[in-house]
Amino acid sequence: MSDECIHGLEGGLCALCFPKAAPQIAATVPAPRASRAKASRAPSLRSSPSPRTVTLGAPKPPVATRVVGAAKAVADNVGEQRIYHVTHIRNLAGILESGALLADMSEAWTTRPVVDISSAPNRDARRTALVSGDGSSSVAGYVPFFLSPNARLWDGLLTGTADPRLSVDAHTAEIFDFVILVSTVKKLRDAQAAAEDAGADDASDAAVAVTDGDAAGALTRISATPETSDSLLRRLRADAESDGILRAELLVAETFPFDLVTLVGVANDKVRDEVRGILAASTHKPKVAVYPPWFHAAEATAAL
Repeated sequence: MSDECIHGLEGGLCALCFPKAAPQIAATVPAPRASRAKASRAPSLRSSPSPRTVTLGAPKPPVATRVVGAAKAVADNVGEQRIYHVTHIRNLAGILESGALLADMSEAWTTRPVVDISSAPNRDARRTALVSGDGSSSVAGYVPFFLSPNARLWDGLLTGTADPRLSVDAHTAEIFDFVILVSTVKKLRDAQAAAEDAGADDASDAAVAVTDGDAAGALTRISATPETSDSLLRRLRADAESDGILRAELLVAETFPFDLVTLVGVANDKVRDEVRGILAASTHKPKVAVYPPWFHAAEATAAL
């Protein structure tokens, strides 16, 4: 039988039906210490050396703290971090046609999105903002993702907040007409590693960037190297409910292949059936799951 939960998610992916258990960390057991009384006692000339005698230069016994360190490394694994891209259902067919999510300034566009969620001033701001200083790509050269389904910009749309970054079409659209495309950092990294092994021309250190706020914001910090982006992502993940991770973005240069999408989150059964119909002709068919909490404001969801 399938282990699909009532929200349509499989394999324990639903945080409500399959809450994560608290991580178990092995207790550190101190090594027994020799008695001072015995250690200070001179050995008898009539007796052979005690089998408990420690030989200098012998390898040290393994320290229990290594187990704790291994557990910490697992807890800090950023590969399991989910990334979320919100779009309108009417844009889905165009995404399938191009085979990827395209950055605003990508040259691969043949037809612009049917429903443009971003306002014109916001697009201009992102086209002007640079990822890593003079000579680098603009923010608009990257496909944006949220690091939380409760991201501030998306939550503002759910609450009807008048955010100048969102278009009139976004503010007037029905909430259930939006879909959330989900993937993971691991899927992205694996794809990039495969591209590098194949000698792809577009492989670069700045293929992924992580921000601690709106990517076009004047005070936003953008980490655009593998080391700095990984470090910032770890700090953001340290507090999953912090304002930082709710405002943060993960940026993918130029394109994000649709094949890397692992889940499409929708608001209700009707939209799920419609999305499945759109995906019917696609070679890649990610799981389509009804998950209402993603389509309700964070405060309203917490009150349920």
